[in-house]
Amino acid sequence: MASLRGLVSLSPNPIFLHKRFKLKVITPFSSTLQIASRLTVRCAVRFRPCIDIHKGKVKQIVGSTLSDSKDDGTKLVTNFESDKSAAEFANLYKEDGLTGGHLIMLGADPLSKAAAIQALHAYPGYGIYGSDDGNAHIAELNCVDWNILGGLQVGGGINSDNSLSYIEEGASHVIVTSYVFSNGQMDLERLKDLVCVVGKQRLVLDLSCRKKDGKYAVVTDRWQKFSDVYLDEKVLDFLAGYADEFLVHGVDVEGKKLGIDEELVALLGRHSPIPVTYAGGVTTMGDLEKIKTAGMGRVDITVGSALDIFGGNLAYKDVFAWHSQQEEVLTN
Repeated sequence: MASLRGLVSLSPNPIFLHKRFKLKVITPFSSTLQIASRLTVRCAVRFRPCIDIHKGKVKQIVGSTLSDSKDDGTKLVTNFESDKSAAEFANLYKEDGLTGGHLIMLGADPLSKAAAIQALHAYPGYGIYGSDDGNAHIAELNCVDWNILGGLQVGGGINSDNSLSYIEEGASHVIVTSYVFSNGQMDLERLKDLVCVVGKQRLVLDLSCRKKDGKYAVVTDRWQKFSDVYLDEKVLDFLAGYADEFLVHGVDVEGKKLGIDEELVALLGRHSPIPVTYAGGVTTMGDLEKIKTAGMGRVDITVGSALDIFGGNLAYKDVFAWHSQQEEVLTN
């Protein structure tokens, strides 16, 4: 398990309940943690690993070329397809102690769902514990950086009906975009429903965006449709009340290895009141430092197509070493 990055508080009153389970509250770290009623955890900049699944295979795809329509004339651009399974990548991240990784199903097909569940089983979060008595033992933590507890965050077709099933399969969080930003508008009732089902602590809002009229608009439906929600301090502060983290792809540069969107990173660093991860355009080790600087040390980083494990030229071992250095800065 990765080392703890700060103090967390344990809630004495569990709020995560579901009728399928006979619950037993467990607090595995209570003897070593100081309990506080309210606490903000600030982490060093971290590398967040990713696994993108398309038709059951691990791939790196230019996200803006994805589409639900077969007749829209858009050609899917695939940068890489791996011969390794999603579970093998999950095991790699588990062995390296990388947390808060994103497992994304780029399609609702059964093969992608099956591959995702296998990956969740390979690297489950520690919010749910198995036991010899056949019951699920669930620890509910309050005011916690869930990522210190391991596991993967899963996204792709998540809604209030299926979200809990992925938590039960081992996901630390569910990642949601299109279900909440429907028909170009934010559906607050759907967002509230999700919070009721899985809890704020288990929810990541994907606020991936594209530039429109000089502002960053959240895009949905495989990044094909602009919403009427634009990222700024007010919007981020409001949405933080319903989520544990934000995930933001700079769609204009994502998958193209053209460099990062520094303006977007700076916006996130200035205004996000909760942990936020940026993805898009990372090509060199220098880009990691650019994100660290532009985001004022408050924005985590995902790297996809540029990594050598996904067919790129940027060595995974070098990115992992950089990540480890950031961890050391925090602990020293």
